[in-house]
Amino acid sequence: MAVGWASDDAVNQQIESTITDGIENARRQLNQNSISAKYCFECGELIPEARRKAIKGVKYCIDCQYQIDKQLEKNFSLFNRRGNKDSQLR
Repeated sequence: MAVGWASDDAVNQQIESTITDGIENARRQLNQNSISAKYCFECGELIPEARRKAIKGVKYCIDCQYQIDKQLEKNFSLFNRRGNKDSQLR
């Protein structure tokens, strides 16, 4: 169904271009984040070489990363508050 001057395939084209843009942005970010930091951004301690090799783009030492992950877990809840009662029981 065409609306105005748009073609019948306009919605699909817009969705495809949005997906393509998202993929290109993700690839750019991966390339930028592939270089690991030598020193932790949070505390300034040296990040072990084994950690830098194992995790591309690492920016934090193990202790700081643990604290960041712990804070994220605290702020993120898997409880479905908007769903119905049945979805909460599963």
